[in-house]
Amino acid sequence: MKRYFILVILLLPAFVALAQKERKFVREGNKWFETGLKDTAKLDTVSFGKAEVAYRRALEIKPEDHQWQFNLADALYKQKKADESAKEFGDIAEKAPFPADKSMAFHNMGNSYLVQKKLDESIATYKKALRLTPNDPETKYNLAYAMKMKKEEEKKKQQNKDKDKDKDKKDQNKDQNKDQNKDQNKDQKKDQDKQKQNQDQNKDQQQNQKQQPQQNKISKQNAEQMLQALENDEKQTQEKVKKAQALKAEKRNVDKNW
Repeated sequence: MKRYFILVILLLPAFVALAQKERKFVREGNKWFETGLKDTAKLDTVSFGKAEVAYRRALEIKPEDHQWQFNLADALYKQKKADESAKEFGDIAEKAPFPADKSMAFHNMGNSYLVQKKLDESIATYKKALRLTPNDPETKYNLAYAMKMKKEEEKKKQQNKDKDKDKDKKDQNKDQNKDQNKDQNKDQKKDQDKQKQNQDQNKDQQQNQKQQPQQNKISKQNAEQMLQALENDEKQTQEKVKKAQALKAEKRNVDKNW
C-alpha cells in the first residue's frame, strides 16, 4: 500500500507537468483563435491554422478531452476545412457523455455539411440535435434554412428537367420541320418540273396550232384538185355512156329495117 502511494507521489510531478504543457497549448490555441476572429473583413486562415496546430498538440497529451477536440473542430471549420470538421464533430457526438454536448456537436456537424451544400446530411444531423435539445432556436433555424435550400434545389432541378424537355421538344420539332421543309421542297420541285413539262407541252401545241392552218390550206387545194379530177372523170364517163347508148340505138334501128 505504501509502495502504491509512493508511486502516485512519484508520478504526480510528471502528470502536473503534462497538464501544464497541455493547458499551455490550449491557451496558445485560444489566443490564435481569438486573433482570427478579430479580422471580420477577411478570413484569417493563418491564425486559425496556428490554433489548429496548438489544439492538436494539446490533444496529443490528453486525447480524450472533448473540449479541446471541439476547439480543434472549430478551428478546422474556420479554415473552411468543412469535411474534416464534420468528422471531428461526429466523433465528439459519439463520445460526449451529456446530451447537451452531443446536441452541440451535431449542430456544428450540420453546419459543416451545410457549407458543403450536403443538404440531406445537414438536415438529418440537425434533426439529431433537436431530438436531444428540442427547444434549441439556432438548430431550428438552421434546419428550416437547410430545408428551404433543399426545396429550392429540387425546384431548380425540376426547372432544368423542364428546360431539357423543352429543348428536346424544340429539337424534335426542328427536325420534323426540317423533314417537312425537305419534303415540301421536293414537292415544289416536282410541281416546278410538272409546270415546266406542261409549259413545254403547251409550247409544242402552240407550234402545232401555227402549222395547222398551213397544213389545212394545202389539204383544201388538194381536195379541189381531186374534186376537179373527179368531175373530169365523171364527164368523160358520161360521154362514154352517151356514145354507147347512141350505138345501141342505131343498132336497134338497123334491126327493125330488116
